[in-house]
Amino acid sequence: MTHIPMIDLNDGTKIPQLGFGVFQIPPEETASAVKAALDIGYRHIDTAEMYQNEKGVGQGVRDAGVDRSEVYITSKLNNGFHKPDDARRAFDGTLSALGFDYVDLFLIHWPLPTLYDGDFVSTWKVLEEFKNDGRARSIGVSNFQVAHLQRLADETDTVPAVNQIEVHPYFANNEVRDYGRQHGIATEAWSPIAQGKVLGDDVVTRIAEATGKSPAQVVLRWHIQRGDIVFPKSVTLQRIKDNFGLFDFELGDADFEALSALDKGEAGRIGPNPDTFDYVPE
Repeated sequence: MTHIPMIDLNDGTKIPQLGFGVFQIPPEETASAVKAALDIGYRHIDTAEMYQNEKGVGQGVRDAGVDRSEVYITSKLNNGFHKPDDARRAFDGTLSALGFDYVDLFLIHWPLPTLYDGDFVSTWKVLEEFKNDGRARSIGVSNFQVAHLQRLADETDTVPAVNQIEVHPYFANNEVRDYGRQHGIATEAWSPIAQGKVLGDDVVTRIAEATGKSPAQVVLRWHIQRGDIVFPKSVTLQRIKDNFGLFDFELGDADFEALSALDKGEAGRIGPNPDTFDYVPE
């Protein structure tokens, strides 16, 4: 069994550095994908209320026959439920859909600073309730910018355990990552291969050829060596296996720096800008 490094979080818990993401996996395919990932050796699953596949995640864990205590499960609050009572009901729904009495990590999915009168602080205080009653072992945020994180620091008592943000070689998001490092907030990288956009880059393909690894493995290994938590998504069994194979090689300094030099700053962002994103599911 491949050994997956564990990242220490600021609340005394640990999270596997490599996980399996289920974003955009259809609900009817989620259980089988999660079971396949767990069979391969993954022990960290990342889902969200807005993915509408939490039920499949729970079923996949049960189908795999892996004890609940051995699987790290993250979910995230639906953008439509930031008001405190709505957030409480939504969290109850997450636990019900998963079929478990706790999650390892629960996140505010987006700060939505242009909605809810810009009030994500009261939402965060509700997540503090979930942590205090043990139904969320850790709590964190996703897509929070430095100003959003600083506001939580100024107005609440709990530092987020993680911040899940867009990170890939074309968008290193270093300002937010640096703030996290300085304040004990672990970074989780979503869209780690830029939805495939970096895989054909000349630098990436050159390194892949030299190392005998796939372009995706090279990019994911870059994330691992940066110290970020990563959870690539696939429904293809071979790719799920390949994405697990990140720990039998290491990028040399020159290759690591060449990948880091691909950063385009804000121009490299492919997802929404958290300062203006205001999507709420109907």
